[in-house]
Amino acid sequence: MISPMETSGAPSGAAVSGDDETWLARAIEVASQNVADGGGPFGAVVVRDGVEVAAAGNRVTRDLDPTAHAEVVAIRAACRALNAFSLAGTTLYASCEPCPLCLSAALWARVDRVVFAADRHDAERAGFDDREFYELLERDRATWPNPVVELRIARAGEPFEAWQAYTARTPY
Repeated sequence: MISPMETSGAPSGAAVSGDDETWLARAIEVASQNVADGGGPFGAVVVRDGVEVAAAGNRVTRDLDPTAHAEVVAIRAACRALNAFSLAGTTLYASCEPCPLCLSAALWARVDRVVFAADRHDAERAGFDDREFYELLERDRATWPNPVVELRIARAGEPFEAWQAYTARTPY
């Protein structure tokens, strides 16, 4: 049997555990239930040491929040459950390949691994434009449909200076 990581184009040396299929099935179950509840077809589960920390479905339309993707909602819930902003030591299982937003959230959360079932092409066939965003990020910003403009004003560095001077800061 080909592992989910191998089919996703992950490096051939990527570690795949025997529980990956079980947790992916759980993420798919969450996604399917989310559709039945009127949400989008995406689900995610955060697991640490073989135990589910948090699971969530996509809540974009329910919460009127374009950032409430299943992976982001699951990461937020897992951080609350663990009382931590770092999810080091966890694996994020997703019913579908994380979009750039979700992948970035997983990287910022410091999850150890991300394992997914369906890919961006499956999402596109269902009407989701994840692949479009991946392709957009590969292009020069000057070609983007929405301008992203840097306007460097004199005070631009102040927040970073304040951060560096603040001795009680919590690095992340």
